[in-house]
Amino acid sequence: MIPVEVLERSHRVQNFYTDTSNEGRRMNFILLDEVRDKAWINFEALKRRIEHNYKTKVNPRQFKVVDLVMRRACLYQIENKLSPKWSDTYRITKVLGNGAYRLKILDDEAIPSTRNAINLKFYFSLKVC
Repeated sequence: MIPVEVLERSHRVQNFYTDTSNEGRRMNFILLDEVRDKAWINFEALKRRIEHNYKTKVNPRQFKVVDLVMRRACLYQIENKLSPKWSDTYRITKVLGNGAYRLKILDDEAIPSTRNAINLKFYFSLKVC
């Protein structure tokens, strides 16, 4: 209660009964596990719906060793809206699983970090590198 309610004798203060309030709190405490379980079930259902929606819209990309790919440009590479969104051509050197790949530049320079398939797309060329 706020101090104004105590001094002015509001409807809430006048109709307050200690014994019913304590019993209501006891009942809420008893039902707490039930409410918690229901919230957990709703959370799991929401998580599964989100996962299902994501999986229906995503096209998984599978690359093989020696495939040519382009990498998504980093934010510092994009100067304006007309800048290319994909940068350079790379060759897949190793498939690590779960969408992770090791790349190398066509000049045989290996890149130390791994890249995810989300940030890669096939590079189609007419000439063989």
